[in-house]
Amino acid sequence: MKLSTKGKYSMYAMIYLAEHEAETPLPLTAMTQTGVQPDYLEQLLASLRKAGLVTTVRGAHGGYALARPAESISVGEIIRATEGPVSMAGCTDDSRSCLSGETCPTRRAWDYLSGRINQLMDAISLRDVVTGEVNGGCRMNEQATNNINHQEAP
Repeated sequence: MKLSTKGKYSMYAMIYLAEHEAETPLPLTAMTQTGVQPDYLEQLLASLRKAGLVTTVRGAHGGYALARPAESISVGEIIRATEGPVSMAGCTDDSRSCLSGETCPTRRAWDYLSGRINQLMDAISLRDVVTGEVNGGCRMNEQATNNINHQEAP
């Protein structure tokens, strides 16, 4: 599992919107300061809008804005909006892609690891990323922390 430029650049765009929340809506031209090409950025923002993470405002003073406060948007939502499901192996998303199916000896491990990765990404808010609270000091909400700490191993 490796994050592609879609996921990485969508995070850049969302961080930019969060950092400039008071100035929104922001035109696409302003958001190119993230280093992402305008055409590619527009594609990513379309995916983020479809997922309900970004809103658009039309007109002369239009642009893009976060659809919700940064503290209520998770890293997991952003990544899944542009990358699709996050999993350790294709068989965790589609059992038909594995020749062994349900009898595969590693499938439970991949399912478990995929679940934990998704829980962790869902526990980190966009606000946590903006404020730098993700390096060991991530302010994860209590329910997400309990889910992570109490999930049983395969």
